[in-house]
Amino acid sequence: MNKIIAGLAASAIALSAVSATAAECTNDVWNKVMERGKIVIGSKADYRPWGFRDESGELVGMEVDMAKEVAETLGVELEMVTVQSSNRMQFLEQSKVGMFIATMSDRPDRREIVGIVGPNYYTSGTNVMAPKALALKDWEDLRGKPVCGKQGAFCNQIVEERYGAQIIAFTGNAEAKQALRDKKCDDFEMPLTSEDDNPWGLAVPKAEENCILGRFISGMQYNWHRSRRLIELETKWGIKPTQFLKDQAERHSD
Repeated sequence: MNKIIAGLAASAIALSAVSATAAECTNDVWNKVMERGKIVIGSKADYRPWGFRDESGELVGMEVDMAKEVAETLGVELEMVTVQSSNRMQFLEQSKVGMFIATMSDRPDRREIVGIVGPNYYTSGTNVMAPKALALKDWEDLRGKPVCGKQGAFCNQIVEERYGAQIIAFTGNAEAKQALRDKKCDDFEMPLTSEDDNPWGLAVPKAEENCILGRFISGMQYNWHRSRRLIELETKWGIKPTQFLKDQAERHSD
């Protein structure tokens, strides 16, 4: 009985905390979306097959499809804004977008700036592309070598500090790929084992994290996993099946 009372007391404290948070919500972004009948979502345009431009110039990809489903479920118009790793959080802070789905790894330091609502929808690890002539066998083989990276990517500092690589950071993927072609970096095969597996998080403004918009987007992610929709999109866009999505689908199946 004492345990039950303690449990009830703990629940009451938790409920009070949630109520206090809810009372602080102004729901500015949510209200603006409802009033205007439009949601602005940030996505990558240089990260095939998650977000890229097709031959007609239209923005397409797995994350673009997710954005479309958010707008459709809300019953509002969708406006897509292209973002990059180096500016996606700033765009959210500056209200240039109402949220973004843009291949962002869920990191503690980022949670202090933007509202990352769960469950995470995807995951990835760190790896390199390199010409076969380099014959890379181990991460230590990168020591002292120039390696192209993207500004804003968390793995840059890790690879630099852990393996002594000389990171040359570019604004986006297009610039980094061109640098490979121009041989500015010793980066074309992926010979190493991926490291630092990190789930991806989509984000809403920090102030909306525990409010209507944050709760709604969290529900979208639960339903994507439960319905196996993300696995369908993975197949649609020719992405190699991931164990992460299979595990999440099982976890949320009920």
